[in-house]
Amino acid sequence: MKNIILLLIFSACLAGCKSSKGVVTKKSKTSKTSTSRTPSSSTTSKEIKNIINYAKTFEGTRYKYGGTTKRGMDCSGLVVTAFKIEDVLLPRTTGDLSKRGDWIDVKEVKEGDLLFFATKKNSRKINHVGIVTKSRPGHVEFIHSTTSRGVITSNLAEKYWYLAYVQARRVL
Repeated sequence: MKNIILLLIFSACLAGCKSSKGVVTKKSKTSKTSTSRTPSSSTTSKEIKNIINYAKTFEGTRYKYGGTTKRGMDCSGLVVTAFKIEDVLLPRTTGDLSKRGDWIDVKEVKEGDLLFFATKKNSRKINHVGIVTKSRPGHVEFIHSTTSRGVITSNLAEKYWYLAYVQARRVL
């Protein structure tokens, strides 16, 4: 009986990326990311492309809670690792990431922005994050690491992701 309970607890821990805080939905300017260089409006599209292209090198990588390598990757690990290629240091947890940068309307997202989701039933607590890879009116694609399929690219218009969407933030 103890083994079954431990297995259930362990499975619950692996159900998604952990978030340490609740949803932040107000439009407010928060502090910029902690970086080894200061992000500014001079961030080039080349830097954003480098971040996205590096994230795409992890496509197909299996999900691993706390992972940041090709051996296994979780959603916030993918974000932190991808941005690190351009010397942008971000917090490691989804909850802390959801407070960085500026809140933006989903209609204004651009490549390199972060999308946040609440994927647990009956909860709007943020527990998942992805990086926008393509954006045009009515069409937003993002790369992320899922517990079931590992690192993949998805479309925000997919019913599951559309219903789970909570907010978007711009860190660069």
